[in-house]
Amino acid sequence: MASSRGASVVLSRANRIKSKLQTALEATVLELDDVSYQHAGHAAMKQNPSDNQETHFNLNIVSPKFEGQTLVKRHRMVYDLLADELSSGLHALSIVAKTPHETTTTTTASK
Repeated sequence: MASSRGASVVLSRANRIKSKLQTALEATVLELDDVSYQHAGHAAMKQNPSDNQETHFNLNIVSPKFEGQTLVKRHRMVYDLLADELSSGLHALSIVAKTPHETTTTTTASK
């Protein structure tokens, strides 16, 4: 029987992103969709075929830490937390970043 003692677990990029954002931003909503397959034929992806996995994501995040922050500042907060991912293969990240209040207001207004 193989022992897991000393074995390191390698998380997928998506799981690393979720973990970093959840821990730092205390997200009440965190949805991350891998849309890398939509970009597989692009020139940049063809140059590095081994890097074609988990390169493009859509992020929907709601966090109380976004209160009082402009949209640009919210995006910077996310990008700063993911700097190592962006420098190691994450190619594109589409972000929707809201506060809990904005989500409640949007839900109430649509009823």
